[in-house]
Amino acid sequence: MSVLIPSMVGSMSEHSGFYQPQLNLNLNIGAVSYLNSRPLVQTLGQLLPQSRITLDFPSRLADLLACGSLDVALIPSVEYFRRPGYEVVSDACVAARGEVMSVKLYCRVHPGKIRSLALDEGSRTSAALTKVILAEHFGVFPQTEPLSMNCSTADTNADAVLLIGDRAMHSPAESFVRVIDLGQFWYEWTGLPFVFAMWVARQDADTEGIDEYLAEARDMGVRMIPSIAAKEAPRLGLTETVAQRYLTHNLHYHLTSAEKNGLRLFCDLATQHQLVNPDVELVFRDLVPA
Repeated sequence: MSVLIPSMVGSMSEHSGFYQPQLNLNLNIGAVSYLNSRPLVQTLGQLLPQSRITLDFPSRLADLLACGSLDVALIPSVEYFRRPGYEVVSDACVAARGEVMSVKLYCRVHPGKIRSLALDEGSRTSAALTKVILAEHFGVFPQTEPLSMNCSTADTNADAVLLIGDRAMHSPAESFVRVIDLGQFWYEWTGLPFVFAMWVARQDADTEGIDEYLAEARDMGVRMIPSIAAKEAPRLGLTETVAQRYLTHNLHYHLTSAEKNGLRLFCDLATQHQLVNPDVELVFRDLVPA
């Protein structure tokens, strides 16, 4: 679904508290439609009124960026490692340093006995992380099947089911042998944050200046988390308290050196299991390798 968000021209000065005109960028921007990305995209329409903003599932955004339909997109981190010629264009991201709450593996059997795995069609990073965890920790390499984004755990007989996003925040009706929060598992295993999504552009795309807008959108959105939670919670069947805690406690939105180290390790592990392109290098907006 593509939306052009109308709003006032300019950006809010951190010091003055009112909108000041800035140069407008005319770009095709893709953003994730989940609650977890709301602080990153809430004010994009205000800051970039001449850009076209597409809201969609992470996997679809990755495809649109790859084919050139988007200039910059908030894509699953694993997608960066699957295609050469990308660069990270912002220090805004969706990351977790522990329990993430919205990325869960529901196991009907002990993880070491998983032979079949249903993967949320909206996920690619979480799907790769699931395969890495099952291989590295439990020594299993299950057969996989897609799970439609309109389906629940009850719609598959697989030994384990990966759910991501807003629907993973609601417990299924059935009981499970084990439920693994992938953010928590990764952090306890590695001691590093996990980056689920980041702003990426093709290196040949003209996106000069976008980093400042994306960082400012992030900063403004984080300040708006109480109002975002109040608006989104009823739509998702969550309490306002749970929604706000999720956006402030379970997630964070800054790509620091710790997140970069987590990205490196994830790429190394995914490469070992032939899930990504082994020749891809992390490149940031200043073109200095991470």
